Amino acid sequence: MKVTLAIATFCLVAACASAQRGRTTTTTGTKPGRFLSLPVPAKCSSRPKEFSYRGKNMFLSTHVPALANRKVDWLDGRNLCREYCMDLVALETQEKNNLIFRVIQQNDVPYIWTAGRICDFAGCENRPDLEPKSVYGWFWSATREKIQATNRIPQGWGYNPWSQTGHKKRPQPDNAEYDINQTKEQCLRC
Repeated sequence: MKVTLAIATFCLVAACASAQRGRTTTTTGTKPGRFLSLPVPAKCSSRPKEFSYRGKNMFLSTHVPALANRKVDWLDGRNLCREYCMDLVALETQEKNNLIFRVIQQNDVPYIWTAGRICDFAGCENRPDLEPKSVYGWFWSATREKIQATNRIPQGWGYNPWSQTGHKKRPQPDNAEYDINQTKEQCLRC
């Protein structure tokens, strides 16, 4: 995303699957041609552990003095987490969604980046199971799990977690990103 927002990043210790499986990735540099960051051992060994959910530690970036006033886009937020051997939070269950929602409310956080991403890159173009993309094309980048259809209550949930009143005052995903900065909506902010 080209626009930067004053937001918080939720990092979850998901032990950067790509780093632990020995995949090769490149560290981020300047904006053009950015890549996923590799873990930084010193940051991993001293990562913030603000609270825990089912044995996995998390922190809110606004509570870390060195990160508190940083403005980041989705990739920078994800890379911030990855450098700490963590990843953006994936809200796979109603219980976890409710927990993160409470933390957002209690801390008066306007936005957070999540691990949600739309499959709009090479390899996604000829996949009928992802169409329409706004309904079936979303996945959790932290876990690579497909997100259930956006237009209905997910199995195991009591409500549809997608906002019914997004930027355009209609249900999410609403591609409001295009109105803001002329790019397609591709990431999830809560």
